[in-house]
Amino acid sequence: MNYTLHQLKVFVEIVTKESITKAAGTLFLTQPAVSIQLKKFQDQFPLPLTEVIGRKLYVTDFGREIALTAQKILDEVATIDHKTKVYQGKLAGKLKISSVSTGKYVMPYYISNFVSQHPGVDFSIDVTNKQNVVRDLEQNKIDFALVSVLPKHLTLETIPLLKNSLCLVGGAEREANREGDIMTIFQEEPLLFREKGSATRNAMEAFIDGRNVAVTKKIELTSNEALKQAVIAGLGYSIMPMIGIKNAVDMNVIKVIDYPGLPIHTQWNIVWLKNKSLSPVAKAFAEYLTSEKEAITEKYFGWVNV
Repeated sequence: MNYTLHQLKVFVEIVTKESITKAAGTLFLTQPAVSIQLKKFQDQFPLPLTEVIGRKLYVTDFGREIALTAQKILDEVATIDHKTKVYQGKLAGKLKISSVSTGKYVMPYYISNFVSQHPGVDFSIDVTNKQNVVRDLEQNKIDFALVSVLPKHLTLETIPLLKNSLCLVGGAEREANREGDIMTIFQEEPLLFREKGSATRNAMEAFIDGRNVAVTKKIELTSNEALKQAVIAGLGYSIMPMIGIKNAVDMNVIKVIDYPGLPIHTQWNIVWLKNKSLSPVAKAFAEYLTSEKEAITEKYFGWVNV
């Protein structure tokens, strides 16, 4: 056996994501690079680690066993590195955050300086939908979560960050050519939705259901960025968080529509389980956010409360 730590890391990510493409995105590698590392790793075993049926990758039982052991090895290597830095008087350890999809426009600004100040901290963030974020919280897989709607069934500690506003929007060109009263948009125009499990979709559906509107056409997209591009292209109308579309609004390619009952206001929050024992790194980050959040919000998101 002559596998490398890099190959172990790549294989664990492939097993976690059950996709070479998704693993490549998380690792900031190209898909061919990940495929090459998987092949080199596989060549050292007499049994298959993965198999492809149709166009989908499946991890074999043997592959999952190897992935578990590989993760233990990576954890031990990280422990060695962290202990070395601790003995040098540096803050060191892992910080795991799960964020709802639109949170990718928020979280980097609140984590950047902390990570820069503490190079011994290994930081990872999983950007996914609300359903998966809540599951990660429930299973205690993460230190913190970034959410705009608090899960009511969990007892949480909370650090409020900034306001989140969801507005009715359409492509500027489509909106300029639309005829009729704005009150007919939900009945007569195609509506663009996020996938099931998304907090944005839940808010949009709740708003429409509350008005007993019969939607004529739905189009579903699985990311906020795809939804934004679809709105710009004129495929239809949607209710979207302003945090993710401000640049497009400023460029006048997306039009915010003044509609009764909108925008919907929620709050971006960093949360963690109330009974969770925070690691030194996690505790330091919570203290950093508490002391620095107002300055960060004012610097990067002063427009939110305008």
